Amino acid sequence: MTEPESGPATIAVIADEVGVSAATVSKVLNGRADVAARTRARVEESLERHGYRRRNRRLPAVTGHIDLVFHEFDSAWAMEVIQGVEAVTAPARVELVVSQLGGRHRPPPHWADDVLGRSPLGVLLVLCSLTDTQRRQLDRQRIPFVVLDTDSATAASVPTVGSNNFNGGLLATRHLVELGHRRIAVISGPQDVLCSRARVAGYRSALDETGLPADPELVRYGLFTGHTGYQHGLELLDRPDPPTAIFAGSDMQAMGVIRAARKLGLQVPADLSVVGYDNVPMAAWAATALTTVDQHVQTMAGTAARMLLDLAQGAPVPMTRIDLVTELVVRESTAAPRSS
Repeated sequence: MTEPESGPATIAVIADEVGVSAATVSKVLNGRADVAARTRARVEESLERHGYRRRNRRLPAVTGHIDLVFHEFDSAWAMEVIQGVEAVTAPARVELVVSQLGGRHRPPPHWADDVLGRSPLGVLLVLCSLTDTQRRQLDRQRIPFVVLDTDSATAASVPTVGSNNFNGGLLATRHLVELGHRRIAVISGPQDVLCSRARVAGYRSALDETGLPADPELVRYGLFTGHTGYQHGLELLDRPDPPTAIFAGSDMQAMGVIRAARKLGLQVPADLSVVGYDNVPMAAWAATALTTVDQHVQTMAGTAARMLLDLAQGAPVPMTRIDLVTELVVRESTAAPRSS
């Protein structure tokens, strides 16, 4: 092998340095899977050392499509995200390719190959994020990505849009405490998801500031689904000392809780107060209109889409982490407990 040349690296320089063909380097750059793992690692090491990035991949104008990737696509919340994104992309004449990961929070190894084959303007990830290898693959192709409502703590360099989940949990629980509730349960999302833990942390903080104990038996985790709310609701409300109020981590969970209460002969809010999270449209039209935390899902999604399109055009973004304000929307599903 020859010594690496000075100046900007080319595919030929990388190939010569590593001792492979230019076609092999090109396959690595394009995320192709038909390269041996050890060879890929050597090529990627050389690319990193030279700071190589594929140049002139697209024209400055924003035309084409973006990939919108959900960790799971099974709720009204996901529809709110799509509507928020489309409100930004449709006027820009940018199309959406929507996919989901079946509940996983990291794309499978072949995912990058499929994305690079479509050559999108960018990728918007919802409640999921990329591996380091996938990030490098997109970066070399100059395909920007933005994470929406991240599942975990992200590096400062990763553009992220979310909401203040801690404050949402705080507002919901304070509302129930102010109504006079003392036994308040919380049902949140998956325990390995950052927003789930943040909402529970806000719940605990609200109890702590009023001197109320946080009973571990009243803290539950699961999926952000009606079924999770229903199952945990049945278990919590069938206890000898049931809660008089439940804060749910999503509106769908809250509706599951309300169904569980009715199955047990309880009335909402006379016997049980329920607070949801998200403020999806159906929350206002439920049989008992739902008190909920509005995290402005459409605005959050639209903000992420605008950030992604700016990055696709090469425009600098003023900040890489945006957390929107959460607000409590009080409706009919909360009231003072009977004993007050």
